[in-house]
Amino acid sequence: MAKRLMRNTLGAACFGLSMTMAAPQVLALADIIEKPSMPTDLAPENLLTDADRAGDRIVAAGERGHIIFSDNGGDSWTQAEVPVSVTLTGIDFGTDNHGWAVGHSGVVLHSSDAGETWDLQLTGIDAAELAIASRQEQIEAMEARIEEAPEEEVDDLEWALDDLIFSLENMEADLEIGPVNPFLDVWFENESHGFVVGAYGMFLRTTDGGQTWQDMGPQLDNPRSFHLNSIVQITGGALVIAGEAGQIFVSVDNGDTWEQRESPYEGSLFGALGTGNVNEVLVFGLRGTTFKSTDMGKSWKVVPNEGGATLNDGVVAEDGRITLVGNSGAVLMSSDGGESFRPYFRDDREGVMDVVPLPGTDLLIFGEGGVKLTDARGRNPQ
Repeated sequence: MAKRLMRNTLGAACFGLSMTMAAPQVLALADIIEKPSMPTDLAPENLLTDADRAGDRIVAAGERGHIIFSDNGGDSWTQAEVPVSVTLTGIDFGTDNHGWAVGHSGVVLHSSDAGETWDLQLTGIDAAELAIASRQEQIEAMEARIEEAPEEEVDDLEWALDDLIFSLENMEADLEIGPVNPFLDVWFENESHGFVVGAYGMFLRTTDGGQTWQDMGPQLDNPRSFHLNSIVQITGGALVIAGEAGQIFVSVDNGDTWEQRESPYEGSLFGALGTGNVNEVLVFGLRGTTFKSTDMGKSWKVVPNEGGATLNDGVVAEDGRITLVGNSGAVLMSSDGGESFRPYFRDDREGVMDVVPLPGTDLLIFGEGGVKLTDARGRNPQ
């Protein structure tokens, strides 16, 4: 699970840093990658962007490198030891003990003790170098293809080569600035195999628990490098990526290959979520826009949403209830498999980034106001 007020309304300002960062700010970025997150009793009350379960434990991540965990259903929280101070945007546990967190400056963190301590596995510098090497391989392959192509195909291939070279030059320029591009979501199948996605089409895969990474960007039909905001697995096994400009990609072979689906929407999608039924998926984003597919994204239908607030994340409870959460305190609940939602807006109007269901019908919501306990509709306990 993983998602994002920082990934949309707040995150847009951060994405622009790569074009405007001055030298002192670059040094500051290096500092927060190398500076451990500071302990504070206020961590559960500050911005939290994502949460997941590690067995019976609940673990949440947020600003300033804060990661907190609870072993009593959210009654109390302990702050984890984290080696960075950047805002974290996504967290996911592949097993009860092994988890990964991602965030700004391209950081990837790993925990092998259910979220109590974390190690830095990757930075934006590492990710940029992987992408550059991958793009150079594409350029070499395209040059070889042009040499052997029929004359009538050469012009189109040379245009494609120019696009690759332009993209490479942009990557090299970003690398000179520093590790400024954020990862936005993470999904792990187990303690070895997983993916991270992020800004400007960043997409990496590991099969050894993060010891090494492969640039998967060329696997996607994303020539404009739109942001990739969410990656999930739905019931039936398919993997789904949702992103900027309505980008939707699906893999039915555990991530080896990806197919772009025809999108029902041209705006940004910030989340994707399985409904619990085989091959069903919801995608959602700006202005509360929500669509449902029952065939892994081959066709879509609009899900009515009277709320209109941008949606960031969601969860399916054991009883089948689906909850979506978003900006302006939006908490939407569906009891019919995502066919319709009943919206509720919390009085505090603070953005909600993620939600974890508790035994019974209560929820823990995470967002601008930290972590809070609510009933099934998102209302404060009476």
